[in-house]
Amino acid sequence: MLSTGMIPGFFMGNSSMWHDLLVALALLLVIEGIWPFLSPNSMREVLLMLTQQDNRSLRISGLISMASGVILLYLVN
Repeated sequence: MLSTGMIPGFFMGNSSMWHDLLVALALLLVIEGIWPFLSPNSMREVLLMLTQQDNRSLRISGLISMASGVILLYLVN
């Protein structure tokens, strides 16, 4: 057991977890890069529209996005 009180294997020795995390991050970057690559003007327009929305609307859309991700992870696993 580690003397730091951390969960054994969380930061050290669990290379599968780190591999999966890096694969997920790489896929996120690829997917997020598709839109600006294919249509930079439409992305600019949407980002300008986002700056006009209030904080509540942005928070609700963020919450929906996070909940959708959690549900998708649950269904996939």
